[in-house]
Amino acid sequence: MNKAGLVDQVADEMKITKHEAQRAVEAVIAAIKDGVRDESKVAIAGFGTFQKKSRAARTGINPTTREPIRIEATTTCTFKPAPALKESLEGMTSGPIEVKIKSPVHEQQFA
Repeated sequence: MNKAGLVDQVADEMKITKHEAQRAVEAVIAAIKDGVRDESKVAIAGFGTFQKKSRAARTGINPTTREPIRIEATTTCTFKPAPALKESLEGMTSGPIEVKIKSPVHEQQFA
């Protein structure tokens, strides 16, 4: 789901116009951004926690030349789902996916 899909779902659920739903979604996103920036953490009960994370400067390796390169320090945002969100997702996958190859070459090779 993207932002437009989220706006549509909010509009349908709240029985409001898409314009009003868009303003509401944008307000929530802005509040989360401000909270993470100013307080370094936003916790939403039953959903999860957005948290500011700093990564120290470090030395990396250029994969093409194999030479050491300097990677600057950065700040990013992480999300940790709440137990209630994790539980709501359990059972949604059916386990390993079985792949059947129907190519005659592969049938001969693996039969």
